[in-house]
Amino acid sequence: MEKSNDHDKGNHGGSGGGATDKWEEVGPGMRTAETMLRLAPVGLCVAALVVMLKDSEDNEFGSISYSNLAAFRYLVHANGICAGYSLLSAAIAAMPRSSSTMPRVWTFFCLDQLLTYLVLAAGAVSAEVLYLAYNGDAAITWSDACSSYGSFCHKATASVIITFFVVCFYVVLSLISSYKLFTRFDPPSIVDSDKNIEVAVFGS
Repeated sequence: MEKSNDHDKGNHGGSGGGATDKWEEVGPGMRTAETMLRLAPVGLCVAALVVMLKDSEDNEFGSISYSNLAAFRYLVHANGICAGYSLLSAAIAAMPRSSSTMPRVWTFFCLDQLLTYLVLAAGAVSAEVLYLAYNGDAAITWSDACSSYGSFCHKATASVIITFFVVCFYVVLSLISSYKLFTRFDPPSIVDSDKNIEVAVFGS
């Protein structure tokens, strides 16, 4: 019985929830699909960044530029960071055996989560600024600005919409990296103290 227990512990990583020792190589088809998925946000990030960088307007009311608003500057920086990360992560994902080691799977998981929240925050705060620019705030006597700077608002809106498409891609990437990480772990197990037998909670 003790030998059987030792054998079971070896198969299930000792106590439940341990990482398995076998790290299977991802097939060429899956590796190509992940690489293309990681490359896709690059173009969108660059497009959102360029549109916002060129967003300025001069008229009889004065001049305004994206650089006058901290939210829009943050959006530009976030898209630049995401474009660079997407390109780098795609290059790493395309390498054979590059995505099958524990450190790299953990790295992809953590960075995908971080970049998702980064670009989501950029889109959300910029959308809030645009809402105020279009509608104003009567409670504090703020009038809308887009009636005077329509071209500026239209370009900013386009950049924010593109940024939310980037968010969608990063949500998918986060789910994929989470799946690749947590499928490397055995299900948690419980030990029957009376019979001294370890049983997986979710079965074999």
